[in-house]
Amino acid sequence: MPVVLDPDAAAVYKAFQEAGRPPYETLTADEARAYYMQARIVSNPEPPALASVAPLDIPSPAGTIPARVYTPNRLRKSDGLSPALVFFHGGGWVIGNLETHDVVCRKLADAGETIVISVDYRLAPEHPFPAAVEDAIAATTWVAGQAQLGIDASRLFVGGDSAGGNLAAVVALAARDGDGPRLAGQVLIYPATDFSRRHASHREPETSVLLTHTVIGWFMNHYLGNADIADWRASPARASTLAGLPPAYVLTAGADPLRDEGDEYAARLKSAGVSVTYRHFPGQFHGFFTMGKLLPQAHVAADEIGAWLRAQA
Repeated sequence: MPVVLDPDAAAVYKAFQEAGRPPYETLTADEARAYYMQARIVSNPEPPALASVAPLDIPSPAGTIPARVYTPNRLRKSDGLSPALVFFHGGGWVIGNLETHDVVCRKLADAGETIVISVDYRLAPEHPFPAAVEDAIAATTWVAGQAQLGIDASRLFVGGDSAGGNLAAVVALAARDGDGPRLAGQVLIYPATDFSRRHASHREPETSVLLTHTVIGWFMNHYLGNADIADWRASPARASTLAGLPPAYVLTAGADPLRDEGDEYAARLKSAGVSVTYRHFPGQFHGFFTMGKLLPQAHVAADEIGAWLRAQA
């Protein structure tokens, strides 16, 4: 069935086309980062007011990882400790930072009544694979051991959008296999799960919207270089088994090249005995979750994820 953008998404896509923004694959990484930041300024709604937003430096073998802690006004506590979501931003492992996903993290903290720690992992091409993976695992492990943050390590979640969803899935696999803390759940927002690009949604013209088929190759080349796409740390769908992973919330969008691999990953998780909440937004494109100023469905998704987090912890 052909993909049809809903009216709001179609209007946003038209506006982006008329703006004449150069394709990322024609830019340097630094230029792309600047354009991405500009787009977030235009598409982000007003940031929700929280109890506190504070910088955090996370130590790791590769050096300090910048992070940010979001504490909502309403916070669920048990014995003085609260659940937390370690969040990894999207951007193809090349663009994005704490600022581009500031509003999203505020919204998730507010909706989930949960502490959110946003992690500014190293980016490619300056730091290619597996640098982002190493930072994501190191940050999650460190956070779990910091009682002074007021976090209940037994109610620790990981999550992210796009490349961040990929990192969250990889961290969940690593933690299951002993390289990290036991996790309460994983939030995978249109995640990249398989670099083979074998799925039909990578070939359909209707899915080449904003995140185009061409720019995926640009991101991939910057991040992976000559690395093996079958490495589960790059393609979590290539893990030998998905059994034993924590509960998952998986979101996909209809006009998204990553749609089918996200759908398949959710199905495989469920077949492996993992509790899965799967949510599909058929009329949206990749990236809609960070466009709450322009797309009401972004708020619907964030509220649903918040409800899922509350239900899990």
